[in-house]
Amino acid sequence: MASVTYDHVTKKFGETTAINDLNIAIEDKEFLVLVGPSGCGKSTALRCLAGLEEITSGRILIGSRDVSNVAPKDRDIAMVFQSYALYPHMSVYDNMAFGLKLRKTPKSEIDRRVKQAAETLGIGHLLGRKPKQLSGGQRQRVAVGRAIVREPAVFLFDEPLSNLDAKLRVQTRAEISKLHQRLQTTFIYVTHDQVEAMTMASRIAVLKDGVLQQLDSPQNLYDLPTNVFVAGFIGSPAMNFFDARLNRGNGKLVVDAGTFSVTVPENKAGPYQPHAGQNVILGIRPEDIHDPNYSPPGIHQALVSARVEMTELMGNEVFLYLTTGDKNYTARVDPRSQARIGRDIQVAMNVDNMQLFDKGTELAIR
Repeated sequence: MASVTYDHVTKKFGETTAINDLNIAIEDKEFLVLVGPSGCGKSTALRCLAGLEEITSGRILIGSRDVSNVAPKDRDIAMVFQSYALYPHMSVYDNMAFGLKLRKTPKSEIDRRVKQAAETLGIGHLLGRKPKQLSGGQRQRVAVGRAIVREPAVFLFDEPLSNLDAKLRVQTRAEISKLHQRLQTTFIYVTHDQVEAMTMASRIAVLKDGVLQQLDSPQNLYDLPTNVFVAGFIGSPAMNFFDARLNRGNGKLVVDAGTFSVTVPENKAGPYQPHAGQNVILGIRPEDIHDPNYSPPGIHQALVSARVEMTELMGNEVFLYLTTGDKNYTARVDPRSQARIGRDIQVAMNVDNMQLFDKGTELAIR
């Protein structure tokens, strides 16, 4: 069991900076997810921790031990990759036991660990099979089992679900979360899928262009994003953004987006007062745009005229793709809504949950 610390870690490939001054303190037994778009540096950060990449500057600590220059095999970590990398000629048992055999672990101990891991993962009945006889989900569990038998201080997962179909991803996601609860070990997990991040993590680190944007709990990332990038990355469908101007009129603050305007509720106006007269970015999530006939009670709402360009029925909800003037945005409404393609409708924006960002810096106004 161990904490992990990235202390001012920078990694360069020639003139390209993959990670720039990364500082993260990961607690013992925590499930931390590194998330961001392709090329943001999340896998590089994981590979630096594993010792597969040499850092350019800074330190990486596991517990209180500086492992920056320690060989990968001596770091007490186990890694699960996107590709399962199973030996096709070996049985499931031998694939899981192979690393322990290389370390000359006693046979009785190997047998105990392999069977215990297989039982934990529900693959005990597959130990005699070869990888070609397994489904994708079963192969992934074997790859996880191979990591478990090492009993490391830290587990590293590099997009382990990318090769699975949608239903299996959801199932395996739940299995990995349960595994973390059982093992009570530090998990560090890399993904580009923010849904995976939100459902699995105790904390999420959002990266962009090698720079840490925000490190927080999933709920805080959703409710209190630090900037436009985080606000747009976390949440599905993504937050809607509108270029606007924050004006003062009749003693109230009004966000003027050109083709529509919304009045800021008094209980939210305080932090925005110094920004009156400035250009801002209005952010509002699709789930905060309602069909007025089915909007939640007790909210401050702004009615906006819109045209329905497209609809997507999801069963328990409907996505509406809307246009107001030259602005395109998405609403996530009650399935009872009568909105249809080509119709002009009104939608109710819940301004209690709106976000305002500085136009110049794209930082949230708090």
